[in-house]
Amino acid sequence: MRYTTIGDRRVSALCLGAMKFGSETDDATSAAVLDRFVEAGGTFVDTADCYQFWVEGFEGHESETFLGRWRRERGITDEVVIATKLGAQPTVPGTGLETKEGLSAEVVAAAAERSRRRLGVDRLDVLYAHQEDERTPLEETLGAFAELVDEGSVENVGLSNHRSWKLERARAVTEARGWPRPRVLQYRYSYLQPRFDVPLRSMGHMHITPELLDFVRAEAAEGREHTLVAYTPLLWGAYTRPEKAAELDGAYDHPGTPARLAALDEVVRETGATRNQVVLAWLMDSDPSVVPLVGVSSLEQLNEAIEATDLVLSEEQWRRLAEAG
Repeated sequence: MRYTTIGDRRVSALCLGAMKFGSETDDATSAAVLDRFVEAGGTFVDTADCYQFWVEGFEGHESETFLGRWRRERGITDEVVIATKLGAQPTVPGTGLETKEGLSAEVVAAAAERSRRRLGVDRLDVLYAHQEDERTPLEETLGAFAELVDEGSVENVGLSNHRSWKLERARAVTEARGWPRPRVLQYRYSYLQPRFDVPLRSMGHMHITPELLDFVRAEAAEGREHTLVAYTPLLWGAYTRPEKAAELDGAYDHPGTPARLAALDEVVRETGATRNQVVLAWLMDSDPSVVPLVGVSSLEQLNEAIEATDLVLSEEQWRRLAEAG
């Protein structure tokens, strides 16, 4: 297992997504996946307070609730870092993001308390603002997060699905006020790159842009490191399953996609790894490095991802992949 850091915490360079735990993935499988991940050295798990409200029969707290129960049953304490998010839970049952709670100071305080209670912790390891809230000034949200850190309820602050200019605004505001800056950034990212002039179909997704990567590099040069986490790194199985590839967003329908897949297959042949493993290794070997957030529904899928942490691409292989398309 590879490792990286979030602030002062050492975490696995592979993050396990718990979105479907407690809902679409049955309890026995969810627990087995978590147990295997920890056994292999995994220490970074991701969830949100709204997972999965959009699935019929569920309300949006199921993943956190399951993780809290698993922690208690396994006696897990601070050896596993659990990141959660707030702000996207609908306020009206049966609706979607159009009624999301948002990121007001009142919501941040109340939602964080609910997450601590479900997870069974006194302090949240990582707490993200899940999505931008156009109704609430960023200063108000960051101030509410700062209060949580000050009182010991949150260790690390994160931003998910925020435009690059808002990251710079967050840096300026927190520096001026002496507040804790967002150290963890979570966005959608994979080896295949979409067109940025075509909106992604997926609900609430925001993709990493070259500008965002440049921001993270520039910040690191100034001594302000970030942990960059990428969800949907395997594009729902599109690298290995033709039916999933056919369902990809139209944003991926451009000449760069087949060129990148051809380069990917070259490296697959050279390394003997799977497509998925090369993609995960490419992300981890990137500059800035990226922590892939993988969602799995079986031990077989998890083991494939775990094995990818042992794959280190040569500089030439990484660059050939990066420059394809």
